Amino acid sequence: MTTKYENSRREFIKKATLGAGIVGLSTMGISAKSYGRILGANDRVRVAIVGFSNRFKSTLCPSFLNHSKKLNFEFVGVSDIWNRRREEAEAFIKDKAGMSIAKYRNNDELYAQKGIDAVIISTADFQHALMAAEAVRNGKDVYVEKPMAETLEDAKVLLQAVTETGKILQVGSQRRSAPNYIAANEYIRSGKFGDIKMVEMTWNVNQPGRWRLPQLIKEIREQDTDWNRFLMNRPKVAWDPRKYLEYRLFWPYSSGIFGQWMSHQIDTVHWFTDLEHPRSVAANGGIYMWDDGRTNADTVTAVMDYGPKNDKTKGFQVLYSSRFTNSAGGIKELYYSNAGMLNLDTNQVTDEGGLSGKMAAEMDMKANLLQPFTLANAARIETSANTGSDPMTSLHMLNWMECVRSRKTPNASVKAGYNHSVANIMARIAMETGKKVSFNDEKQEVIVG
Repeated sequence: MTTKYENSRREFIKKATLGAGIVGLSTMGISAKSYGRILGANDRVRVAIVGFSNRFKSTLCPSFLNHSKKLNFEFVGVSDIWNRRREEAEAFIKDKAGMSIAKYRNNDELYAQKGIDAVIISTADFQHALMAAEAVRNGKDVYVEKPMAETLEDAKVLLQAVTETGKILQVGSQRRSAPNYIAANEYIRSGKFGDIKMVEMTWNVNQPGRWRLPQLIKEIREQDTDWNRFLMNRPKVAWDPRKYLEYRLFWPYSSGIFGQWMSHQIDTVHWFTDLEHPRSVAANGGIYMWDDGRTNADTVTAVMDYGPKNDKTKGFQVLYSSRFTNSAGGIKELYYSNAGMLNLDTNQVTDEGGLSGKMAAEMDMKANLLQPFTLANAARIETSANTGSDPMTSLHMLNWMECVRSRKTPNASVKAGYNHSVANIMARIAMETGKKVSFNDEKQEVIVG
């Protein structure tokens, strides 16, 4: 029997796939790919805010304003289903940019208006993919926060939408625009590092309030927002302010650690190697400390096997771990070859752990040691809850803005976002099922067991 939820889910995805206002364009001789205003070199690019989030306020907006005057971009509107956020956005942009913006209660109202060229999306994690698909189908270029998608179904909708429309989409994987990560990518690809043999990644914090908003939960009222619209294609459930505001703690609105943090770090593995996803993943985790009603784990560990799918003799492991219970170790991204280590926490290449002369001589081999050096333009990652103005994000926003003008593919393309989503989804399913999972490339499906 088809459930009411299944019907609503299918209807929402159908709407995102088609896009409001796109149906019927073919009858006017306009293709979806050509839909939207053609920008000239001197035209101002008009951008709307979809979701006035803390991330937008603290980091995305300052990054945008760093370059908006030079590249002739401006904010013209905000779409947010909570009336409080709309009012806050209007006042914030007036204060920071000295301009007035229009306010829209939802994206249907937003896309019914003319004069909008692009959007910046920083909504709840599970909303990213379908909201981005909705935007490009309505002729808008998009900057969308990561994770790009929390389910394969949603990821496929966005990948198809961007492919068919040709719109510019940048995923918020800002490491791809950071000079030190670009230098690391070039170094590994040069062959001087040698084959990657192991990657160790961590992201540890000890912040009881991480992703918690107790004061706002007391203040928000259901009648001031649109709970049904918030749920999109997720099951229809009763109003819950915690799931609305603290969505990162609850599946199916977020995968928590995987979507928020692993998506950043695993993306570098795909970038440096051209491998699209793990061959297999095993994972475990749980709520070991913060038993506050959340359903997403506060501690996770995943072991991922990477390499050519048809040659199991080649490859490497990625060991990923993250905890909210103790911050020792902070953020670490360590790449190992037989000759040494690339440390993207210190941005140092060293011969640590490489094959020494003594050990090599015992097997009638030559020493294999890297030449130590420091990556160019090194930048350290901040682990605090509110990162503030971030040089990486500023460069990433600049890349998106330049690509909106040039129509070149941005640094973090929809395919890069699709790939990190696949890795996240595999890890989440492995943890939830307790089984090793793999991926079927032909069917684009996760295989359990």
